[in-house]
Amino acid sequence: MKGAQRLIRTLVEGGVDVCFMNPGTSEMHFVAALDDVPEMRAVLGLFEGVATGAADGYGRMARRPAATLLHLGPGLGNGIANLHNARRARTPVVNVVGDHARRHLPFDPPLASDIESLARPVSAWYRASSDPRDLAADALEALSAAWGPPGAVATLVVPADVSWEEAGEDDAAPAFVRGSPRSAAETALSRAAKALRSGEPAALLIGGSVTRRRGLVAAGQVACAAGAKLLCETFPARLERGAGLPEVERLGYLAEFALAQLEGTRHLILVDAPAPVSFFAYPGVRGTPVPDGCEVHLLAGAGDDGPAALEALADMLGADATTSPPPPPWRPARPTGPLTSQAVAAAVGALLPEGAVVSDEANTAGIFLPGATAGAPAHDWLCLTGGAIGQGMPLATGAAVACPGRPVLCLEADGSAMYTIQSLWTQAREGLDVTTVVYNNGAYKILEMELQRVGAEAGGPRAQEMLDLARPDLDFAALARGMGVPASRARTAEEFTDHLEAALSQEGPVLVEAVLDRSQW
Repeated sequence: MKGAQRLIRTLVEGGVDVCFMNPGTSEMHFVAALDDVPEMRAVLGLFEGVATGAADGYGRMARRPAATLLHLGPGLGNGIANLHNARRARTPVVNVVGDHARRHLPFDPPLASDIESLARPVSAWYRASSDPRDLAADALEALSAAWGPPGAVATLVVPADVSWEEAGEDDAAPAFVRGSPRSAAETALSRAAKALRSGEPAALLIGGSVTRRRGLVAAGQVACAAGAKLLCETFPARLERGAGLPEVERLGYLAEFALAQLEGTRHLILVDAPAPVSFFAYPGVRGTPVPDGCEVHLLAGAGDDGPAALEALADMLGADATTSPPPPPWRPARPTGPLTSQAVAAAVGALLPEGAVVSDEANTAGIFLPGATAGAPAHDWLCLTGGAIGQGMPLATGAAVACPGRPVLCLEADGSAMYTIQSLWTQAREGLDVTTVVYNNGAYKILEMELQRVGAEAGGPRAQEMLDLARPDLDFAALARGMGVPASRARTAEEFTDHLEAALSQEGPVLVEAVLDRSQW
């Protein structure tokens, strides 16, 4: 059996049966071996950032790794931004990166590069295979690192000759065994309970696995029983929300908002979430929103069983299912008038289907979305965990592969859309049920805001041109049609709502371009 065939079989036996790829010459034996292992689904992306972002979306929703297949160091480099987001989301991903044949590397061919230096910053585990007979064992270690807990990015480099040489028989490697989350320490539980019983202002900050139903229910009970504020990370990897679930307030992106949310807090209890920090430094603004004098308690960290820790804490506080009843369902009215970001949010809230998966990269245009969708039917919300834009469309692509029976809604800012718009081609090719909304406001609005917030002097015409997406204007509907995705443009709230409703009723990919009324900004 060739090394490539053995590698794919090992991945499939370890629970990885989807590979998002953009292969090249050094990966051709892996590609050829796909016909020998039909259990592995191969999904082609026209840019490596689409492949890595789709693997992230798949892992967040499937709760198991996808593989990527990338071409040498440059291919890995093209995919790094979305691997950064996956690392921040603690998503399980197994990267397979091809390399030159071992005997060819001493010649320093044009595509030779320092793959390890590229991979290390986004990988919790890294190895370059050197013998096809060890390839199965190497793959098993990559799988173990990726599965976690917590989930992680693992990168396995496979030279071309390791793929094409003989690797031995099927039974040469042991079976794969998954790890299990750790229980929270009793001392951490006791300290958290003591803090919550103190009567001093307290807040829970949750993230990771705790932002799904089981953890949310327990967190809601604890917060209600103790009179504590319930917050979650600014950009949770996957937040289950909507009718029937406790409401949780996301920590503000703007440092000033986060400072206001935590003002007066004397105890901050972290549950599978890091201590909060501002995204950037600003003149005269604190780097962390945690108030002076606030004691930070770690109840459960990465790799711990956060939901179980909260359930144990709820028991200690005497909380139960009656302590925190969920809010009733509600929807906003269908919007009318000019097409603003607030109108788009109202339309999404009015129409969001039950069980939807929302990939949110609306950025500044999405400020009204949380409030407008809080009472919609239960759904999942996927966020830009690492702040590297160009995630929304690939993330939606991977989520749709992971959840073929669920509608996926991608809410995408125009500037971010241009990073990985090739995702639409993959969605069309695979027949994925993804509705994409592009907010076209013709500018990098977030940078207009940041220009002022960092204390820079008011930008003149040359500076403003660097934040403007006009000359020429982008036509996302035309771009989508060029990649096989039906599309429409809307310029009023009524048009947008009608187009979105029609798009959500169709199977397969559809794009709706929301041309926002720029006079409303």
